[in-house]
Amino acid sequence: MSDLPPSRITEILKLDQQQRFQYLCKEVNKQQQIWLLIDEHGCVMLNTEDEDCVPVWPNKEFAEDWATEEWSHCKAEAISLNKWRERWTPGLEDDELSIVVFPDKDLKGLIFFPDEFEHELNLKNKQ
Repeated sequence: MSDLPPSRITEILKLDQQQRFQYLCKEVNKQQQIWLLIDEHGCVMLNTEDEDCVPVWPNKEFAEDWATEEWSHCKAEAISLNKWRERWTPGLEDDELSIVVFPDKDLKGLIFFPDEFEHELNLKNKQ
């Protein structure tokens, strides 16, 4: 659990999509977990013109920050990186879902296929 100070949260939320992606990779590899928003039906989904996406966040604070309005009933849940690799990556691929990384309030975030996301996490872990 990260316990980020409010000033750091504000600073991170001002980052662009690429910078948020870099931050997420660093945090996920350090904390060994990925954060989702979950309700009684499963994880929150976002839809673009081309893709159905599962949004992921680097820390509990950012996932919880998203749990407003239509997602106010959702709760932040951590998935261990091992469980993500073993179950989520193949499951998302089988369901033909993509991942939107650390989306902002305007729903903007980099989108990856599950295998691409896995590859990027592995690359960033070696840096």
